[in-house]
Amino acid sequence: MDYITKPYSPSILRARVRTHLSLVSAASLASSHRDAIQMLGMAGHYSDSDTGTHIWRMAAYARALAIAAGWSGEDAKLLEQAAPMHDTGKIGIPDAILKKPGPLDADEWTVMKRHPQIGHDILSRSSAPLFRLAAEVALHHHEHWDGSGYPAGLAGERIPESARIVAVADVFDALTTQRPYKDAWPLAKVMELFQQQAGAQFEPRLVGLFTEILPQILQIQHYWSERAPGEDVPQRASTDAAARHSDG
Repeated sequence: MDYITKPYSPSILRARVRTHLSLVSAASLASSHRDAIQMLGMAGHYSDSDTGTHIWRMAAYARALAIAAGWSGEDAKLLEQAAPMHDTGKIGIPDAILKKPGPLDADEWTVMKRHPQIGHDILSRSSAPLFRLAAEVALHHHEHWDGSGYPAGLAGERIPESARIVAVADVFDALTTQRPYKDAWPLAKVMELFQQQAGAQFEPRLVGLFTEILPQILQIQHYWSERAPGEDVPQRASTDAAARHSDG
């Protein structure tokens, strides 16, 4: 509590009022950002029964890997907030393609590959640092280290590091998660794939770092496994709790 003792001056009172109003405004803005992240993250995975936990679990992996890669705690938190919006562009892809049980044909795959650009176009409408970073991740998270990805066929360090990190986190979560249409892969098989794809799909350095922090990643995974799939998207405190849990 912030008390003003009597007698008080009008100037001090006005200053205290401005301070409290700014704090309320900042809290409201943070809440609005969380709501926006939830809506845009859900939009990209609307047909995914595990969306409520997937986007935040994957984001926590990305934050841990970013810190291992040398990012500051503040920048890693920003990436954690941006990561859930990586597939926002899927809102522009027809359900018939998104929900198709079998492989996509060539024409359908051409349409599917538009979602990074759609997501970027949506997210880049905001000038806020969070959404600028989210737009960057959305556009580039399907690029591959060897240049074989899409939409631009970028290779190596031409791919923003934010997107390289999210790509690792997203694929790990997708492969280790049980879905209605597929079984979760055993951890050993996932890590074998990562080693095979180091230098191809993924940056070798990030694969090495991810392997080093795997115990922390598994602790994050355990934390989120205790949340029900339909549970509401957590507040900032919940993602921080996951980070503390992973720190042991």
